[in-house]
Amino acid sequence: MEILRSQLSLRARRLVVKVGSGVLSAGSTRLDIKTIRRLARELAGLKAEGRELLLVSSGAILAGSERLALKARPASIELKQASAAVGQSRLMRAWEEAFDREGLTVAQILLTREDLRDRRRYLNARNTASALLRLGVVPIINENDTVAVEEIQFGDNDVLSALAASLVGADLLILLTDQDGLYDRDPRNDARARLIPVVGSAGVQAATERAGPRGTGGMGSKVSAARMAACAGIPAVIANGGTPGTLKAVIGGRGVGTLFLPRGTALDKRRQWLAFASHPKGAVHVDAGAREALLRRSKSLLPSGVLSVSKSFEAGDVVSLVHDGAEFARGLTNFGSRELALIKGLKTSLIEGALGRKAAGEVVHRDNMAPLGEP
Repeated sequence: MEILRSQLSLRARRLVVKVGSGVLSAGSTRLDIKTIRRLARELAGLKAEGRELLLVSSGAILAGSERLALKARPASIELKQASAAVGQSRLMRAWEEAFDREGLTVAQILLTREDLRDRRRYLNARNTASALLRLGVVPIINENDTVAVEEIQFGDNDVLSALAASLVGADLLILLTDQDGLYDRDPRNDARARLIPVVGSAGVQAATERAGPRGTGGMGSKVSAARMAACAGIPAVIANGGTPGTLKAVIGGRGVGTLFLPRGTALDKRRQWLAFASHPKGAVHVDAGAREALLRRSKSLLPSGVLSVSKSFEAGDVVSLVHDGAEFARGLTNFGSRELALIKGLKTSLIEGALGRKAAGEVVHRDNMAPLGEP
């Protein structure tokens, strides 16, 4: 297994490293400058080896809460936004000073999910990040909490880091947390808990750990992020950022943390955007035969396999493809919800009669569909 880790790490020239609030606070309620300087030093060491680095950093709300002397992490959107507005510059100043000590220049990129839902803005963000990497700059990405509302929040930077890894075509995603990796049970409550060293491309089922008091993610969101990266063909490691030398150990291929193996056949860039960054306007519920045809035989979705639709959407919108209550793919629909309600269950030859016009034979063409996991 160490040989496999070493092979993946040696090929990793472009890295996305996510650092959570739990790591940056070192278990306290404020930014720990010593930890930030240590991480900057370790990251600079990786860059000195010729690797490109993109850092996804939490901590703006933490820094703002400290400055505002709040006794607990903000709960409301408004207070989170206010804390982030106060704390983002403090967070960036801490990183800038730490990387300046290592002779490196940093850049700030603030994103909301809306920035990545729109295909043109997605491409613009990718071009900006790529240009910074070519210039030798370390881009530091955070969610733009000051303008985010519930509909566009990433919810945590774990998901953002997976999207960033896909965005820039990273070779490895490293999720630094305050635990040693993914366990088979909660190690805080059960002494029998064992670290899971490797997770195959099919993944493990949901981790149920709740978010800690200083973070918004928890292990469940890190597993989701690792799975997203795996679908994009990017290996991911969940490891303890509070332990000095963790980054070097991960890159060195040593048995640190939990390694998530990448999917055998990675989604192309367009399908990665469709699967993870797009915003479905509604849902198309399909039968078991349609799901089988879409996932295992790479077929298009035909009206005959459609059972029902949810919410209102137009032709050209992104929709969720759902079977038995579970979303398994996303795609661009050729029909609006009203038209699809009229032709659901029909054979292709009957579409024109039902709609009174000629129309595409497929509800979602296979070239415009992205699966969300292994079939």
